[in-house]
Amino acid sequence: MKKVVIVESPSKTKTISKYLGSDYEVLSSKGHIRDLATTGKFGLGIDIEDDFKPHYVPLKDKKKTISELKKASDGAIVYLASDPDREGEAISWHLKDELGLSSYKRVVFNEITKPALLEAFDSPRDIDMDLVKSQEARRMLDRIIGFRLSKLMQSKTDGKSAGRVQSVALKLIVDREREIQAFKEEEYWTIKSIFPDFEAELDKYQGKDVEIPGKVDADKIIESLSKCFNIESVTSKIKNKKGVMPFITSTLQQTCINMLNYGSSKTMRIAQKLYEGVDLGSETVGLISYMRTDSTRLSNVFVEEAMSYIRNNYGEEYVGNVKVNKKKDNVQDAHEAIRPTSIKRTPESVKKYLTEEEYKVYSIIYARALASLMADAKANGTTIILENNGYTFKATGSVIVFDGYLKVYGKYTKNEDVILPDLSTYKSKIVIAEDIVGEQHFTKPAPRYTEASLIKEMESLGIGRPSTYAKTMDTLKMRNYVSVEDKKFIPTDIGFEITDKLQECFSDIINVKYTADMESDLDLVAENKYDNVKLLSDFFNKFEPLVESAFKTMEKKAPVETGESCPECGNPLVIRKGKYGEFVACSNYPECKYIKPTERTALAICPKCEGEIVAKKTKKGKVFYGCSNYPTCDYALWDEPTGDKCETCGLLIVKKGKKTYCPNCQKANKEEK
Repeated sequence: MKKVVIVESPSKTKTISKYLGSDYEVLSSKGHIRDLATTGKFGLGIDIEDDFKPHYVPLKDKKKTISELKKASDGAIVYLASDPDREGEAISWHLKDELGLSSYKRVVFNEITKPALLEAFDSPRDIDMDLVKSQEARRMLDRIIGFRLSKLMQSKTDGKSAGRVQSVALKLIVDREREIQAFKEEEYWTIKSIFPDFEAELDKYQGKDVEIPGKVDADKIIESLSKCFNIESVTSKIKNKKGVMPFITSTLQQTCINMLNYGSSKTMRIAQKLYEGVDLGSETVGLISYMRTDSTRLSNVFVEEAMSYIRNNYGEEYVGNVKVNKKKDNVQDAHEAIRPTSIKRTPESVKKYLTEEEYKVYSIIYARALASLMADAKANGTTIILENNGYTFKATGSVIVFDGYLKVYGKYTKNEDVILPDLSTYKSKIVIAEDIVGEQHFTKPAPRYTEASLIKEMESLGIGRPSTYAKTMDTLKMRNYVSVEDKKFIPTDIGFEITDKLQECFSDIINVKYTADMESDLDLVAENKYDNVKLLSDFFNKFEPLVESAFKTMEKKAPVETGESCPECGNPLVIRKGKYGEFVACSNYPECKYIKPTERTALAICPKCEGEIVAKKTKKGKVFYGCSNYPTCDYALWDEPTGDKCETCGLLIVKKGKKTYCPNCQKANKEEK
């Protein structure tokens, strides 16, 4: 019988085909093949009254793919090999259902290597419907919240969207900004004594902490001190510097942002390529394990291979042990951490096959996984306590005496040795300061979130999942809810407005605890410990009344007046926002439908309403050509009109380079084909 394998990504097919041989035909679904419809109540594609039954429809751009997969699957055993997470499980289920498969097997592998693939195909399983229900519930929650709140925001504010995770992440940014705005700095001083080969800072006075609010207080203390300091104690102790855990999605993103200046989306694109397969000349192989994970577990095979590598290349003293993270809520521990698929494929050995960016990301992943299995570093920590007229000064330093895991991961950590002199040998027990100085400081507010620190905060609070971090960052920037200055997120006026409006009516839902609790409930659904319909029903019964109330009571933002009066009715003219940008119109709409004509040169007469076709720009700065009577008339073109009309349909001819054509007839011809 014919054997067909369906994976998500086209780039995987070449690698997997080589491993499985000619007995298998490997095809790609190119991601999801269908999604919730936009019909029914509120356009949700969900039958609320029938136990939240979803109505799925094929994605428009996947109809040809579905047809090809159906044809290839006819009479075949189909191996569904989508990604090893809930999203991948759902894709397999959608494929089974949409293709009408009667003979199928689900195969799961965490890395794209020949041993992993052969093992997966030797032990196929059924689709895990608990995982599917969990993903389906999450998708429906996001659809309900996204559609209902986005429509509300569009009708009441300048915002375009709101969402279950995105709006909570935005609230974190807005709350932090308000903390910064409300912060009042306070002056304080420190005092340090400067010696020829070290410095010590004032720590206590007669055993109690010292607060120095101003210069007068600092000068008073300095005046009471002599240049002679008694050596009260010198202590040294060997301390372990704990090693690192292997990467999960959030820590990989944070590290690449901080170390490489690669955003979370860019990091994941590069990691995806490393996972799906790289041509190494003699073979095509996935270099890393699956990169969307929140588990720090490492496979026994990898651990044994890596331990042997450490022993042979660095020595027995560098061999550590497997680090076990305290189990956190919401961790899908069936997964592994992000690691190289073989410790033998060092970054240098594969460098010539990688782009510079791929090499850098692979190097960090390789070093982190290897370091996680190496021994702790050891540092000799020294503390010097000096006494002067009842005041004690302290100096601390440390020197690495055994590098341990830092042998391979040191360049990715900040480790500056502070070497202190051995004062324990001083016979006089007194050291003479070259100077004693006061330094002025001011308290500072908590810093604004960077992309890295926001991801870290979301992960620690249990908001979102590995697959959502990068998308959330992109959405906040794309919607203009935040701007980025010096890598830090600053909420825009729209960002403040959206957050305030949501908190006005949805503070019980758009908050950290509710969102994190929802993630926990979705995990319980995946474990068959919580009914997905009950989860959706309980949520909707709480949420929908709040939405209906908000539509009635939430005050709509007043449009900005231009200072001009409407020439037709005398009411103020205001700036309104439409699909194609801002326009000026009468504030007395819909009673008065006056729209101020654009001052830009007309390019043609609109064939729909006899208005003027003028050049405009989208929010992203892309030029298009639209009617001056917008929004009454929505006629628009991407290419510049020539002024001539099409003899077939009567609409405008446009030009693109040396070519002229009718976009309306061209579209009609494509649809007929």
